[in-house]
Amino acid sequence: MRKIEHIGIAVKDLQTSNLLFEKLFGVPAYKEEEVASEGVKTSFFMNGPNKIELLEATTPESPIAKFLEKKGEGIHHIAFDVEDIVAEIERLKAEGFTVLNEIPKRGADNKLVAFLHPKGTNGVLVELCQEMRNE
Repeated sequence: MRKIEHIGIAVKDLQTSNLLFEKLFGVPAYKEEEVASEGVKTSFFMNGPNKIELLEATTPESPIAKFLEKKGEGIHHIAFDVEDIVAEIERLKAEGFTVLNEIPKRGADNKLVAFLHPKGTNGVLVELCQEMRNE
């Protein structure tokens, strides 16, 4: 894990939250995107070298909808940038972590992603992110 890639925040209403974070950071979101396979709409903000991802559920069955139902709005996950997501998944499995996606999937912001179960990471949902390569 090379660095924190972003912090994901679950929100009830993306447009309302975009306005709030625009006021907070003094800049608008640089990107909005829907990831239909995850039932989520996202927006991204830069704050210095740090990236914040806001996530709104688009279906009642999505992980974000379930999170909001259980815990309300707030920090959903911390994502870490990795060079080789497949190798990192194997390394973490060997270390005893429970990987929720043994095969990386396409996520937002041109990334391959996989998640670690929060029960094995002190209650924090950890996301692994690898920039998708054009091949």
